[in-house]
Amino acid sequence: MKILYILPLAMMLSCCSSVKNQTAADSRKLDTQLLKDVEVLSSDAYQGRKTGTKGTEMARAYIIDRFQKLGLKSYPQNVNYAQEFTFNARGGAKVNGTNVIGYIPGKGTNIIVVSAHYDHLGVVKDEVFNGADDNASGTAGLLKIAAYFAKNKPNNTIIFASFDAEEMGLQGAKAFVANPPVPINTIAVNLNMDMISHSDKCELYVCGTFKYPALKKYVDTSRKDIKVILGHDDPKLGHDDWTNQSDQGAFNAKNIPFLYFGVEDHKDYHKATDEYQTITKQFYSNAANAVLEVVKNVDKQTGLQQSLKDKMIMKN
Repeated sequence: MKILYILPLAMMLSCCSSVKNQTAADSRKLDTQLLKDVEVLSSDAYQGRKTGTKGTEMARAYIIDRFQKLGLKSYPQNVNYAQEFTFNARGGAKVNGTNVIGYIPGKGTNIIVVSAHYDHLGVVKDEVFNGADDNASGTAGLLKIAAYFAKNKPNNTIIFASFDAEEMGLQGAKAFVANPPVPINTIAVNLNMDMISHSDKCELYVCGTFKYPALKKYVDTSRKDIKVILGHDDPKLGHDDWTNQSDQGAFNAKNIPFLYFGVEDHKDYHKATDEYQTITKQFYSNAANAVLEVVKNVDKQTGLQQSLKDKMIMKN
């Protein structure tokens, strides 16, 4: 993921506020499965998860195993959750990628796509770029959300899309929207996570409400260890625009509403030091819970797609 540096485009979530109606012990509780998933996926054994390498094969196998154990369904056209695609890399070389796509059926026909890319940069000049924050963190967040809805049937069908080749130009997400497993007009919204675990300032940003203001109400989480601040999100005012900085850009290109969750650029971004040891574990646990709550808020809406179409004011 490539991020521009100053990011007031989004809503800012700060984990540094006081806690009400929630014990201090609860607010400090770490999610052990969430952290385990990040630690495994960002270990040296996965060799930085570069698209087309043994490392991505291993990461894909890990995600598929977790999908299977959680009981996610696989679409018939995606054998064992795998959506294969080919694209041209820089220089014209053909590269093969594989998305991991699972779903949990809902009570209605609307589709929510929860996504996070699992690839990273691989080995650069004999150094392993493990990509703990970018984006083992989003992948583990996706698995956490899938685990919740595996036990709590959603109102809307939720697709869990773990995309490949984001670092090579959002290729996995582009392949998904070009050949979705469901009619694309049934996809109501994309909720994408990319770098949600590393913030010394305890700040998580949410992008998407400038173009899709009807989504603002869903980001009003009830968690008291996360303070929600509505910031300036108009790129015409000179703020950096995150719309196309991660996989949500492929959905936006199809006029599918999105929310994107991420942190600011930090000292370990796209460096070999982006390791499990350098993520902000308490912030990450709180941030992942906040994203889950947003997904739950969105899913509570029955007739989601029609509601968004009726209320959406698209700003250009």
